[in-house]
Amino acid sequence: MADVTPAPIRLDDLARPVWGPDARAIRDAMAALAPECPLDADRLHARAVAETGLTDFGAEGYRERLTVFLAAIREIDGLDDAGIVNFHTQIVQWLKNRLLLTDLLARHPEIHDITLAPPVVIAGLPRSGTTHLHNLLAASGAFRTLPYWESNEPVLAAAEAGLSPDPRQARMRATTAVVDLLMPHFPLMHEMTFDHAHEEIQLLANDFSTMLFETLGHVPRWRDYYLQHDQTSAYEYLATQLKVLQFLRGGRRWLLKSPQHLEQLPVLNRVFPGLTVVVTHRDPVPVAVSMIAMIAYSARMHRAPVAVDEIAAYWVARLRLMLDALVRDRASIAADRSIDITFDDFLADETGWLRRVVEVAGEELTEGQMRSVEEYLEGHRRGRLGRVETSAAQFGLSEDRLRAEFGAYVRRFLA
Repeated sequence: MADVTPAPIRLDDLARPVWGPDARAIRDAMAALAPECPLDADRLHARAVAETGLTDFGAEGYRERLTVFLAAIREIDGLDDAGIVNFHTQIVQWLKNRLLLTDLLARHPEIHDITLAPPVVIAGLPRSGTTHLHNLLAASGAFRTLPYWESNEPVLAAAEAGLSPDPRQARMRATTAVVDLLMPHFPLMHEMTFDHAHEEIQLLANDFSTMLFETLGHVPRWRDYYLQHDQTSAYEYLATQLKVLQFLRGGRRWLLKSPQHLEQLPVLNRVFPGLTVVVTHRDPVPVAVSMIAMIAYSARMHRAPVAVDEIAAYWVARLRLMLDALVRDRASIAADRSIDITFDDFLADETGWLRRVVEVAGEELTEGQMRSVEEYLEGHRRGRLGRVETSAAQFGLSEDRLRAEFGAYVRRFLA
């Protein structure tokens, strides 16, 4: 029987979200908790301490960054009570992660002596094939990857250590189930499961210095602060966390991936000497439109109404900054340790490009590993869940003006 492609979905409630009864009930329950979930640094720290019994958050530099982020959140127009609870919960988790990481490192200082093999790093805009390539390489089993549940809680509290099954998995299953109910069309744009290979940008959040914050809310104050500061110390904290994770659950060589890395190539090169970088490329016009749709759709989790035009203008400008940084810094990674892949070429020969990436990284895939890749491909065909229909005009944008906006990048990599 032939596969039936689902009809495309058009998001016609981006500005004023429409909630089903079950989703509304969840949001109402969250909103009721808002008085107990202030976006206040002292209260957030106190809750993290109370939930872990620990008091040492590690190096103090993160506190200034947290203060800036909290101020930026409070400036979001239309921030609602459910959104306040959402942000509060995430920040408490990041603070708990710091406490648990610091405690583990104090008990096992030998973790610092672990030597990380040079990682393989995928850098590219969202919607440019980064996730698909990441998933293929992860499916091979040749690299250490970060499942979503582990990225959210890298270190278990002592009271839960050794439990089977790992309680972090159950918590992430529950979280993704709620998110799927609140945002049923999000998987069509970016599928999220409790155990998929996730971005280490979640680990960078534990040091409160990451572009992730910009995707969680409209926070221009944070963007300006972030761009004014060198990110070397944040990536060094990331490297420490990777050592921690190897200590806890093993691993030989890390596979990393994030759009953030596009504007941090020199930092990556300093912190992870000898790394291999894979840069994915795609026409930035559909990339920008798709990302704007994803950000505008997910904004319903914390604000109403959603300022769609504001989000569109922000991300056009932000993507240009990222791409201009890539044009400037691409040569900082040696040619023999890097490869550029265009989206269309990749889709035309997925396993062929996979082999090239592995070769550049100085690795080889066994027949069994390639069979695992093929099995993954068979079960994860592009568009199997359907797709969201978007257009530049939907966001008041012109394709010609967008193309001009990203001209330097297009001329450098796609001409």
